[in-house]
Amino acid sequence: MKIDLRLTVHYGLTIFLSAFLLFQVQPLIGKMILPWFGGSAAVWTTCMLFFQLVLLLGYFYSHWVIRYLSPSRQSLVHGGLLLVSLLLIPIAPSLDWKPLGDENPTLRILGLLTVSIGLPYFVLSTTGPLLQAWFARERSGLVPYRLFALSNFGSMLALLAYPIAVEPVFPTLWQSYLWSGLFVCFVVACGLLAWRGRNGKPLVFESHDDGTAPRWTQKVLWAALAACPSILMVADTSFLTTNIAPIPMIWVAPLALYLLSFILSYERRGWYQRRVFLPLFVVALAVLAYLPTMGLNEIPVYASMAINLTAFFVACMVCHGELSHLQPHPSHLTGYYLMLSVGGMVGGFFVGIIAPYWFNSNYELSVGIVLTGIVAAIAVLPTMKYPSPALRKSALAFTVVLLLGISWLRFDDHLEETGGAEVTARNFYGTLQVFHNESWGSRSMRHGQITHGRQFTAPDKLDQPTTYYSTDAGSGKTMQIKAAQGPVRAGVIGLGVGTLVAYGRKGDYFRLYEIDPLVVSIAHKNFSFLSRTAAATEIVLGDARLQLEREADQHFDILAVDAFSGDSVPIHLLTLEAFAQYFRHLQPDGILAVHITNRFLDLRPVVKAAANHFGKQIRLVESEGDSEKQTYHSVWALIGSDGAFFSHPDLRTATTVDARAGFKPWKDDYSSILSVMQ
Repeated sequence: MKIDLRLTVHYGLTIFLSAFLLFQVQPLIGKMILPWFGGSAAVWTTCMLFFQLVLLLGYFYSHWVIRYLSPSRQSLVHGGLLLVSLLLIPIAPSLDWKPLGDENPTLRILGLLTVSIGLPYFVLSTTGPLLQAWFARERSGLVPYRLFALSNFGSMLALLAYPIAVEPVFPTLWQSYLWSGLFVCFVVACGLLAWRGRNGKPLVFESHDDGTAPRWTQKVLWAALAACPSILMVADTSFLTTNIAPIPMIWVAPLALYLLSFILSYERRGWYQRRVFLPLFVVALAVLAYLPTMGLNEIPVYASMAINLTAFFVACMVCHGELSHLQPHPSHLTGYYLMLSVGGMVGGFFVGIIAPYWFNSNYELSVGIVLTGIVAAIAVLPTMKYPSPALRKSALAFTVVLLLGISWLRFDDHLEETGGAEVTARNFYGTLQVFHNESWGSRSMRHGQITHGRQFTAPDKLDQPTTYYSTDAGSGKTMQIKAAQGPVRAGVIGLGVGTLVAYGRKGDYFRLYEIDPLVVSIAHKNFSFLSRTAAATEIVLGDARLQLEREADQHFDILAVDAFSGDSVPIHLLTLEAFAQYFRHLQPDGILAVHITNRFLDLRPVVKAAANHFGKQIRLVESEGDSEKQTYHSVWALIGSDGAFFSHPDLRTATTVDARAGFKPWKDDYSSILSVMQ
């Protein structure tokens, strides 16, 4: 009995450790490569696609090994794979994969991840189904599916632990070493199980209770039920960050709830009850469909998030609960998990590849909502017990009406969303829209709820700076003070619609860095700041940090950093290494202007720590918005060594910044969003 207990614990701990490592390496490698691709949220979406693709390959490998190899050959093949994977640790992406600026970022990221962590991640992805099959072979009297719940618990624990206990404590290099050390422990534990099973008996593939093996229709349903939550998870994360609250790391919440629904569905059958969740499911679909149509700014942020995430969790519970009820005999376990992985990959492929390159706006959430309703209906309705044929017809009619209503609601919302826009376009970096507001007399470019630039349409106001770049803002004051001293050579990180070049005069030079080619196109075609300025301008396409690293000293008088997408922060533009590049390209009396306006993060300790590190002075300029001038409230940090600049009368209202005791400066290998959360 003790031997059996130790064996069960050995299997459980190995599966738990593999799942923990799977979800620890995802944010770790994402943090490593995020700076190379502009800090875009689409980087995470592409990483998710890679992880789902490799997971599918791992599940296919597990299915093939169990199905076609003898236990001795299973032991030999998998043991060899475990040993080879050790050759690729510690994990670290090669600098040769840094983009030059004109590549397809999706293909670049997929190639980088394949070379950097492909094999170790593949080995980890095989563990769940493979070890569950081995466990079923050795302990035929026990149900291995509860190990799937344990696996998802390990995944969720890793996901929550990274931003709370790992990222704030350890530099990236140490994270890599710690992960690699745990991976060695996993290889040893899994290798021992492989060696133990070399003399085992092959798993007997039995039929269903009704005497038939799972039909292809059943397998397609497995995949469809797995695909719907996958689509909803990524699409809803994008919706949350774009339209409700662009809080950094918000992706943790949907993914954690996604995993929690797996845990509750597979840990024991009692958690998912149709009589409880199906009525809630109807409400959840309606909420998910209706929430995007509401005036979200009128609802408290956390109330909007709570409503959305609750509805999302209910949808996941129904899909994963139905999947749990459709579990086949353990002899078909690997095929079952393979189809779950196929579904997850299809969902990730749709959101990560199809949507950004085929859609002109964010339609994937709507597709996911409607598809989830259809698939759930297909899974549930045929298996329901109806007291009478009339009740059966009524249930079918209600379902059809519900799905048609949800479809029309989403279709009508997208018509309204795109109908008032002069331009709606999308690429890897997101969806951009251009609106002409006649009552305001202006044209604006928006990404979700965030305005990235605005220009008056009246001929006498075309050159008037707006939004965060008014004459009262820190950026505007800096431009005017430097302009009074002579011709200005300015660098701008983040093009927007080109508003800052409105300060340009003949003899001035503006070098503008922009990672998104769609932004460049819209700034040229739909706005006239770039064409009207008297200054010479040059646009550099690609991530500003990488471009500055490659360029010779630019000798800027001013360098303005404003490449933030709303309240989401590209951390690689705020590290000490980034500031070193900024100061390298500035004149000795040059000024670095960093836009730090943010609803959710207090970035003052970050810029203060950087200023202190390089021995620079720092002042904050906070300006209030003016609706008539179409300007917004803004906070700019001005950093430099020119004492005369900081004593200028226009900066008399500027404030100093106090250092926060114990605050650790951000570096490329260390940063913590939690340390600056409001």
